[in-house]
Amino acid sequence: MHTGSPRGARALLINGTVGVGKTTVADAVGDLLADAGTPHAVLDLDRLCQSWPAPPGDRFNFTVLLRNLRSIAGNYVEAGATRLVLAGVIERQDERKQLADAVGVDLTVCRLRAELPVIHKRLAQRHDGEPEALRWHLDRSAELDAILSRAAVEDFTIDTTTVSVPDVAASVIRTADWQ
Repeated sequence: MHTGSPRGARALLINGTVGVGKTTVADAVGDLLADAGTPHAVLDLDRLCQSWPAPPGDRFNFTVLLRNLRSIAGNYVEAGATRLVLAGVIERQDERKQLADAVGVDLTVCRLRAELPVIHKRLAQRHDGEPEALRWHLDRSAELDAILSRAAVEDFTIDTTTVSVPDVAASVIRTADWQ
């Protein structure tokens, strides 16, 4: 990790399979940090790599994500953010290291988990009227959940199956020791 991070800045990646609530929880963590008066930024990593086509061998455009994150994270920290809340997916330990290098501050990884039937219900609501997108996300949710279980890139895990978003966010902050 990066000892002596600027102004004590730290980053938290909220990781997990599709439909588990990463972006929703990241936004709620941001709300709690704002309520506490903590300077922060919330970043949806999917937006930082959203371009087409992805280069060969980089299915999810991770290289572009890292380049964009390096610039954006540095800008937020220079502007005074002491907490960077990231919502996204990393599948391997080497990706965790690359992401930590890109943010340039200490990185903690939280994995959100939920029972697959609950995730499938969430995905059906999110992709209502989009049968092809729904099919891809349903297939990917189980595949990615298994990948993440094997990879174990997280520092801690929070279950979102039956817990409210505000309670999950509070638990994330408490477990990350960001109080």
